[in-house]
Amino acid sequence: MIEIALGQPIAPPTTNALPQTVPPSLAGDSIVLPSGFNDPIEPFNRAIWGFNTGFMTSLVRPTSKVYRRVVAKPVRTGIGNMGKNLTYPGRLANNMLQGNWAGMGQETERCLCNTVLGLGGFFDVATHWGVPKNDADFGQTFRKWGWQPGCYLMLPVFGPSDGRDATGLVGDMAANPLTYFAPYSYIGSGVAANNFGDTVEGAVRFSQAEADSYSILQYAWSFGHENRRVDWRVDGSKDEAALETLQSIFFTYTNAEFPALGKTRSVLIPATGKKLDFTFWLQPGHAPVVYLVPGFGAHRLAGNELALAELLYQNGFSPVCISSTFHPEFMEHASSTDLPSYPPVGVRDVHVALTQIDRRLEELYPHRLGARALMGYSMGAFQTLFLAATAATNDTPLLKFDRYVAIDAPVRLQYCVTNVDQFYQAPLAWPAGERTSNIENTLLKVAALGARPPAPGSVLPFNDIESRFLIGLGFRLTLRDMIFSSQLRHNQGVLKHPLKKSRRRAAYEEIMQYSLWDYIDKFASPYDQARGIDIANPETMDKGTDLRTYSAELQDNHNIQVIANRNDFILAAEDLNWIEATFGPARATLFERGGHMGNLSQPVVQRAILEALDGLAEIQTASKTRHGLDSKSTHATSAENNK
Repeated sequence: MIEIALGQPIAPPTTNALPQTVPPSLAGDSIVLPSGFNDPIEPFNRAIWGFNTGFMTSLVRPTSKVYRRVVAKPVRTGIGNMGKNLTYPGRLANNMLQGNWAGMGQETERCLCNTVLGLGGFFDVATHWGVPKNDADFGQTFRKWGWQPGCYLMLPVFGPSDGRDATGLVGDMAANPLTYFAPYSYIGSGVAANNFGDTVEGAVRFSQAEADSYSILQYAWSFGHENRRVDWRVDGSKDEAALETLQSIFFTYTNAEFPALGKTRSVLIPATGKKLDFTFWLQPGHAPVVYLVPGFGAHRLAGNELALAELLYQNGFSPVCISSTFHPEFMEHASSTDLPSYPPVGVRDVHVALTQIDRRLEELYPHRLGARALMGYSMGAFQTLFLAATAATNDTPLLKFDRYVAIDAPVRLQYCVTNVDQFYQAPLAWPAGERTSNIENTLLKVAALGARPPAPGSVLPFNDIESRFLIGLGFRLTLRDMIFSSQLRHNQGVLKHPLKKSRRRAAYEEIMQYSLWDYIDKFASPYDQARGIDIANPETMDKGTDLRTYSAELQDNHNIQVIANRNDFILAAEDLNWIEATFGPARATLFERGGHMGNLSQPVVQRAILEALDGLAEIQTASKTRHGLDSKSTHATSAENNK
């Protein structure tokens, strides 16, 4: 949820007024996040996590892909049910050791029902009849007895744990009767492999999409594994627009196999001499191609990116995904600068990367690429409109687009930065003595919702401060990864703590105190100044961060479609007026609600996205000829380099 949440203004969102400032009495305060689990052996744990991700990616994922094709989902579910049923003795023993007599009876009832009526446990009859589950293991028992967890421990294959729970795993294996009867002792491993086969794609995608998957996993585990009590009360007022923004979690792909159907290739970027990965789903025949540019810091395999790609693919388009210019994957492989700074530079880097990708696809699939469209959302939408504004003067050998679609694009980046920074500071409104515990309870809510995702369209249990903070936290974590990646490669001497890939915690805690404006003032501005770009100059700043500077060019480009929400934090009232005046009703679709990216799961919004691409099929032939000529006339990189 945090990963994909984006910002809302502290000002009433229905009016899109300018954001309020932090009260002077609080201006010197800073948000201190609850500390994660004690991790004194971080380098060792990171090494084991590296092994686990390699094991999942190289061995488990390909074998599971074949297994899922051969064994149908109902059969896999039944095998998992049988495995669960076989471990009944361990649950019985631990419920007894914890003094949970009702749990002992209910687990016994479940075992009898599933064994007798569920064909040896293949069918979960007990759950269908409403018999409660009472999962218990030795880790829980040791916790109930008062055994403190000790330090964080990443186990090979098993994943996150601690000293107490790792010992509990030994007890769990000892309580499994199959352990003592060879060759049946291998049944447990087979069941585990069966169960992991259905989740490995998500696990691998998580490890690839997160800039630092170890850190996110470790912090989330700190709140999820202790089974601490969550206060679900929602005290105070609600920010409907912020809650709508958080509902972007409901926009996800519907086919569990869709991510695995994509192909990932790489292209050589001339400015860096490195290869950039991209992922695509081509239609079987000739079809329009839609290049997707994601939001701030998003990876090409992030949830919203995949959901948009699936929507496009299901409706006859060939989507191609790249990572955001603010994600370390793009920063380290395709950025012409050491850190994301002046927006026009990043836009050109995107354009160069997409040109290289288009040429590569033309080489591989010469008869399947039709008209080209550029679709961006959030920050990617800003970059899309910036490219559209300069399309008329694009006489370089870079890719030309037949359509530009901007979803929830900011108009003025400075306005967005101010709002996002204030969102992260929302907990300063809580009394200082309650602030840390309230933040911790908010994160416990997130962990609980992650374990049991709510139904699509559900109202999330957060008040205005909680929802705003979660949105701001999502941005702050992205900023943390940006700063760490950039300073690891080009240390400007701003950070006091040493930068080491294997031990990051101290540096992360320092970086989390930097706001987006701090990043601009202390990192980006000095870097740009040294390169001859003075963003303190109002004209230079407007040309790089304010789309209104290009009103005439955008108005004249009739291949642009804009989709936005009136209560979106990135749009003040004057921005909404500008969109309507610049694009008119024929090229701008405005929804009354949705916050930022929060209504993409709604059918009416998805129809608007698809309608924004109407007519591309009719220009496929002309587009193919033109792009083919551009590709041939400007192709300077060999096929071998682009493999």
